[in-house]
Amino acid sequence: MCFGVRDAITLALEHADAGPLTILGELVHNPTVLSTLEAKGIAVAKDVALVRTPTLMVTAHGTSQRTLQRTRALGLSVVEATCPLVHVAHRAVAVFARDGYHVIIVGQRDHVEVRGLTDDLDRFDVVLEDADVLALEEHPRLGVAAQTTQPVERVRRLVDLIRRRFPQSHVRFLDTVCKPTKDRQAAAVEMARQADVVIVVGGPSSNNTRELVTTCSSYCARVHHVQSDADIRPEWFDGAEIVGLTAGTSTPDNVIDRVEASILRCAGASAFAPASADTSAGHVREVEGRTRSSAGGPEGRR
Repeated sequence: MCFGVRDAITLALEHADAGPLTILGELVHNPTVLSTLEAKGIAVAKDVALVRTPTLMVTAHGTSQRTLQRTRALGLSVVEATCPLVHVAHRAVAVFARDGYHVIIVGQRDHVEVRGLTDDLDRFDVVLEDADVLALEEHPRLGVAAQTTQPVERVRRLVDLIRRRFPQSHVRFLDTVCKPTKDRQAAAVEMARQADVVIVVGGPSSNNTRELVTTCSSYCARVHHVQSDADIRPEWFDGAEIVGLTAGTSTPDNVIDRVEASILRCAGASAFAPASADTSAGHVREVEGRTRSSAGGPEGRR
């Protein structure tokens, strides 16, 4: 779990103990975490007008200044749980707007983070595929930033395509893909190249988890996306000698541990050697028979 998600969850639980709390949308895109928050009595609202508690929390994905102004105008107290690295993206967009650039975001148009990045803008574009770039209109100055959980290779490819599409425009790119995402993606590639089977753990609505599935599928033919150890199927590992394990940034450590234990039980029954990728720190742990060696430091699953 990355530090931004971990800190947001801790903050939500602390404020829930102090009094009634509503979160503006899903704090993180992980069902296990959301169930924990619900059990603490934390409410969720999709719009500030629907909030019935005196305190509102902004999610780790951030929100726009316009939304914050609406919230305070209603007399609500605001708790900021926006990831610091999402704040970096917001500052990049603000700089572009201040300096007269037409803003382009590489990301998913309807994702809550992208809405937060663009809701303060009167004009902007969001691109995710080559076709989106080809549909763009020309502007003298183009400022490009990215949703923080986008694969950096995709972002760079689309930025290059924008430069080639508009050679007369001044194109400025600020890399706002967060380091945990970059590390996770890089380690997942290295792991998937070695593995016969890859297990990716995370919520179905988690963008970075889905991107890990896509990335691993480019290097390994047998990739399975699971939410918990209950989803593991022994037949997935038939004939496999190396199994890779990775997880999205919002996946709790105890969920990952249970999935790993389930894989190890299958390994014992099938006599193969699993490998698990602790990708938030960009390293791979391997289990060969009964001998485990580890690379990387104690910050493994931030």
